[in-house]
Amino acid sequence: MERAITITPLGGKPARRPQGKLGDTVANGRLRMLVASLAIAVAFMAVAGQLVRLALSSQFQVTSSLNATIAESFARPDIVDRNGRLLATDVEAQSLFADPTRVIDRDEVVEKLASIFPDLNQVELRKSLSSPHRRFVWIRRGLSPKTAQRIHNLGLPGLAFRRELRRAYPGGALAGHVLGHVNVDNKGVAGFERYLDEVVGVEAVYGATLAERAPARLSLDIGVQHAVEEELATAINRFRARGAAGIVLDIDTGEVLASASLPDVDPARPIMSLDPARIDKVANSTFELGSVFKMVTVAMALDNAVVSLDTMVDVREPLTAGRFTIRDLHPADRPLSVADIFIRSSNVGAGVLALEAGPQRSREFLERLRLLDPIKTEIGPIAAPQVPDQWQESEIITTSYGHGIAVAPLQFAAAAATLLNGGHRVIPTFVKRQPDAERDMVPLIKPATSDDIRRIMRRNVTDPKGTGKRANVAGYPVGGKTGTAEIPGAGGYKKDAVISSFLAAFPMNKPKYLVYVLLFEPKGTGDSGGEVFAGRNAAPTAGRIIRRIGPLLGLLPTSEAAAAQSNRVFDATRLAKYEAR
Repeated sequence: MERAITITPLGGKPARRPQGKLGDTVANGRLRMLVASLAIAVAFMAVAGQLVRLALSSQFQVTSSLNATIAESFARPDIVDRNGRLLATDVEAQSLFADPTRVIDRDEVVEKLASIFPDLNQVELRKSLSSPHRRFVWIRRGLSPKTAQRIHNLGLPGLAFRRELRRAYPGGALAGHVLGHVNVDNKGVAGFERYLDEVVGVEAVYGATLAERAPARLSLDIGVQHAVEEELATAINRFRARGAAGIVLDIDTGEVLASASLPDVDPARPIMSLDPARIDKVANSTFELGSVFKMVTVAMALDNAVVSLDTMVDVREPLTAGRFTIRDLHPADRPLSVADIFIRSSNVGAGVLALEAGPQRSREFLERLRLLDPIKTEIGPIAAPQVPDQWQESEIITTSYGHGIAVAPLQFAAAAATLLNGGHRVIPTFVKRQPDAERDMVPLIKPATSDDIRRIMRRNVTDPKGTGKRANVAGYPVGGKTGTAEIPGAGGYKKDAVISSFLAAFPMNKPKYLVYVLLFEPKGTGDSGGEVFAGRNAAPTAGRIIRRIGPLLGLLPTSEAAAAQSNRVFDATRLAKYEAR
């Protein structure tokens, strides 16, 4: 039975409070309610404080959870030639992806896509579409509008498109080696496209946002480039060559107006660049160039005052270099002047001149022309020269006529331009330079040496006995030097396999442009008189190129014979189409 005590409030009647177990229960319940109320109040205060802190904070972090991959691409500036004609640009393209969770019939999707993409990896795609946790699978990026429409017409659930940027080349394979190519993310990986990423700058984008940068202007001239490529292709067919290469270079500025290597590559199909036969022979390969190197040897002897053009040299006896004997193809029965050594392309004569100069002066002259060290251009590093390990008598002799040393054609063309422009260093470039670009104030060679080289190069084309007479072009004074080099092989040189080349300059009264043509392993045909020598194939090819590009470069023919070909009225189109006799 419960007991009660009486509590008398101040000024009031006594009140009763439960005693015993019931009283304790009531007191504990009130205490718990008080604690819970305090806890809730503290929690609300904490939340309110956090909200106030975030409201007053200037740092915001936004996170999102995505079920699909966001592909980063690159917006690239256009590439144009020296006259502003388009060579490369970004276009909007559709890229195909799949959401595996929405694909109803994987086999149907794989089968129908394989009918559109024969190279599709069906096993890998079926595996990707079978993943229960994937929401995004790339299938093919950078589709043409026609291909995207074909896929859309299939009506397959789970397939969709995203807009991205894709690189387009309006000229197709034109200047493909120079332009290079990009990868699937539109990032440059070779050629001038890589230069854009590394130097000019590209913009990382998501989707199909075009770049706002100004176009990048190359030194190339599309018209000249097309003419060179077409004439080289004709020469390959005419002389049954395995390949060809050609360069057109501004002798004063070093600007490359054309650079062609056949077989060519399509910049829109990067896989073509993996074919060894399609390597860029102009910049990415080195070759023993043969007798065209004699212009360097003669220039070295003249510049060091070892000889003059009229100095007579006894070339009647062969030279011995170690276990090798050097002879001339058409031995002379009398001593030859230095000019005749150049014109008749005497190996013995070139060897004698190099021996007279000695190893130190010979090597120093090659170093001065930057023929012994690697160089770099906007399309990447030029293949490094392969030079002798030591400079003994045998190396001096063989190097004098272009064997035992291998350089990239572009590097040799730059050195030859230096010999022709008065001795000012030429650094090849694929970017258009300003007309007032700085030049070396001190020439690398004497101006008189350059004059002599121009004189004998012109004579080599006009002289009936000159090896370059088939490069003569009416209306355009041409000078040049031939080179027929044996190709190294296992255990020696290949039999009946040569590189025939011709280095030309015009107009020779004041040379402005250099043209260098190389034919790889040409055969003796009816057009070459059954011979493989450069004078019968590379020289006439260079002449046809000069005949075509002269008007394109704004050079008018100067002789009456050229005017007569157009009824004494200059017609650039007719002159460009005129074929050699």
